[in-house]
Amino acid sequence: MLLIGVGAGLMVTGAMAYHWWSDRLRTQPISVAAPRIDQVSALGRLEPDGEVIQVFAPTSLDGARVEALKVSHGQQLHQGDVIAVLDTYERREAALQEAQEQLRVAQARLGQVEAGAKSGEIRAQAQVVDRQQVELQTETTAQEAMIARLQAELRNAELENRRYQTLYIEGAVSASLRDGKQLTADTMRQQLNEARANLSRIQLSRQKQVAEAQATLDQVGEVRPVDVNVVRSQVAEAQASVARAQAELDVATVRSPQDGQVLKIHTRPGELVGAQGIISLGQTQRMVAVAEVYELDVSRIRSGQTATVTSKNNAFPDVLRGKVVEVGLEINKQDVLNTDPAAQFDARVVEVKVLLDKSSSRRVTGLTNLSVQVSIDVKS
Repeated sequence: MLLIGVGAGLMVTGAMAYHWWSDRLRTQPISVAAPRIDQVSALGRLEPDGEVIQVFAPTSLDGARVEALKVSHGQQLHQGDVIAVLDTYERREAALQEAQEQLRVAQARLGQVEAGAKSGEIRAQAQVVDRQQVELQTETTAQEAMIARLQAELRNAELENRRYQTLYIEGAVSASLRDGKQLTADTMRQQLNEARANLSRIQLSRQKQVAEAQATLDQVGEVRPVDVNVVRSQVAEAQASVARAQAELDVATVRSPQDGQVLKIHTRPGELVGAQGIISLGQTQRMVAVAEVYELDVSRIRSGQTATVTSKNNAFPDVLRGKVVEVGLEINKQDVLNTDPAAQFDARVVEVKVLLDKSSSRRVTGLTNLSVQVSIDVKS
């Protein structure tokens, strides 16, 4: 009986201990460790740093045709290098040459006006003034001599007339002789008056000619500001025409907007510039992998994190290396096609750019738009 009592007591004690331990376990929280994520993988594509750009003709030349193509596929270009010459080039070049010639003429005219007349022209006009003055003096002297002669003859005629008047009164001469002497005196007086009038006309006419010749001489030797300003405005207008023609000529020459490599030629000589432009250009000396990271993983991505890039189809054998340089600010649909049948086909992603190091960039300069697998070390 004693053994039975001891056994029963042990069973009761054990049951109580079990219930106490069970209650304690239920009151304590169970902690589960979250999985550690060291890498974020994403599909991506290779492209030149700065993206691929399409080079077009200026929008003002819709319907432009390529006259000459100055680049070849794969050629390295520097900013400003000529890519193509359009069919409007020759016509615009001729317009520029015409404007430049008009500018040269205007500048030469300005030089002439600012310098005044040539010394030969001034001497010639001075000689005209001298000749007019000499002619004035000569004709005046001759006419004055004639007047002096007529005055002397008139005095003699008047003496004769008075003498014959006396003789007529005395009856020594006839009336006809007296009248003849009177007529001679009157005629001489009229001739003297005409000679004096001619002298006045000669002096007025010749003095006017001398004044006009002198005015012409003064004008030839004078540099008038108004004349200079007029020609200067003509020069400025010609310069503006040259600048306008040069700008129009520049439009007919398509130049590289940046350093880069010709990735593809879209327009050949004789063809119209289409929707893809003339060439595709990219800075392939610096390549980037554009990873399309799922929106749930993008919070783990930071600039400066290291990354590796591999080819899904063995387009290049080695692993490429680089660093995250840009995390996109916009969520888009996935562009790179995933061949995994279990993958999401309407995934929401953010573009993350990984700048490849120099060694890696050199190995994939000719693989723009290649699909790649990008692994970003989020713990770095």
